[in-house]
Amino acid sequence: MAILSNLEPKRVFEIFEEMCAIPHGSTNTKAISDWCVAFGEKLGLEHYQDEANNVILIAPATPGYEDAPAVILQGHVDMVCEKEAGCAKDMDKEGLDLFADGDLVGAKGTTLGGDDGIAVAMALAALEDTTVQHPRLEVVLTTDEEIGMLGAAVLDVTPLQGRTMLNIDSEEEGIFTVGCAGGSSVFCHLPLVRENFSGETLVVRVSGLVGGHSGVEINKGHANANVLMGRLLRAMSAVTELRLVSAEGGSKDNAIPTAAAAVVTVVDGSAARKAAETLAAEMKKEYRIADPGLTVAVETVETKSLPMDEVTTGKALCMLTCLPNGVQAMSMDIPGLVQTSLNIGILKCGDDEMTAVCSVRSSVASQKQMVRDRLRCLTEQMGGRVDVIGDYPAWEYLPDSPLRERMIEVYREQYGKEPVVETIHAGLECGLLGEKLPGLDCVSFGPDLTDIHTPRERMHIASVQRTWKLLCEVLKRSK
Repeated sequence: MAILSNLEPKRVFEIFEEMCAIPHGSTNTKAISDWCVAFGEKLGLEHYQDEANNVILIAPATPGYEDAPAVILQGHVDMVCEKEAGCAKDMDKEGLDLFADGDLVGAKGTTLGGDDGIAVAMALAALEDTTVQHPRLEVVLTTDEEIGMLGAAVLDVTPLQGRTMLNIDSEEEGIFTVGCAGGSSVFCHLPLVRENFSGETLVVRVSGLVGGHSGVEINKGHANANVLMGRLLRAMSAVTELRLVSAEGGSKDNAIPTAAAAVVTVVDGSAARKAAETLAAEMKKEYRIADPGLTVAVETVETKSLPMDEVTTGKALCMLTCLPNGVQAMSMDIPGLVQTSLNIGILKCGDDEMTAVCSVRSSVASQKQMVRDRLRCLTEQMGGRVDVIGDYPAWEYLPDSPLRERMIEVYREQYGKEPVVETIHAGLECGLLGEKLPGLDCVSFGPDLTDIHTPRERMHIASVQRTWKLLCEVLKRSK
């Protein structure tokens, strides 16, 4: 039974609900890609689909717009699949259980995928609705955006004529994003040598941190669990002979880690505990406002794993202590904007290698390279190696943007107030596509979505209505 069919705009919500019936998490996009192609074929549209499951659908201009330059509508088809504890749904095989509650749409026990299903729904509705006036309309639906913009990176833009693009991948109504940082994931690998070492084995745990998005929340002063762990281990090693067995923390490089754990073998367990306790008290003072739930615990534990030898332990502690983290530079052009940062998002340890995965971001390409060079230099000095994965360019602010001015004008008329126009310290596909389409004039916008990437995700119905109206009017004025 349809859940959203009584909502307005009717076709937008109907299409969104159809999409939600098809599993479409990152890397699981073949079915949703085929569904988008079938949608275009039914309308008789020019269409393209590649091996990465990216889809391009092209509709001719409506009467009176034949001489207007083409406009691109862009979003991504993949979603982040997260579930509540105890939720039995298999998100690789089952659709979502939608519900509407007042002004909100959600999914029972799981993420909703409004990021970025609402872009797909609006774009397809615009292609289908004969009352929407527009120039040649080029809908670009990419894949695996949530795991590194992989689809956009390999997209063949040959079919595209447009150099004006509406990216519907923002989550706060009334904010027009016109620039973003570039970034990459840097994997710092440290080889490990292990040997027998006698002593008491302890597990050190850091937990209770707030965390957050490593782009938009990197400047809020929240503690990084992997960084705190480095400080604790360093303090313990200063009072007793210590060998590191393992260290783990974080699960995503683009999220500030909220917890970390390390196993160590020490000669003097009492001294090690005391050092950790003393530093933990100091760290709680440091982060009493940003991370009031910070907790440090040290307990005796048994392990069958051999500790690292003295030299390797020293290198590992050096890596955890000295890897840069957090804000590296603020913009001199835009007050309050972080220009360059990095986040040690993942720390993992195997039998023969420890790896720290850092999300590096900058709106200045040379500074992004500078941070990567620092990571490479430090890691190689310790005998390790560095891999750079998923590099994407910054989306630079365009001083002269006819699209931005058009959208501001429409917003002002429809809302009776000024929109917020900003650049952000997070990643959007606009930078990658702008590199492929020189001269691209682009704005990112969207309706209100709250708690994205969590089972608490909600989409606001009235905001979707207003955003759809805004989109239709901007298209109407695009000639």
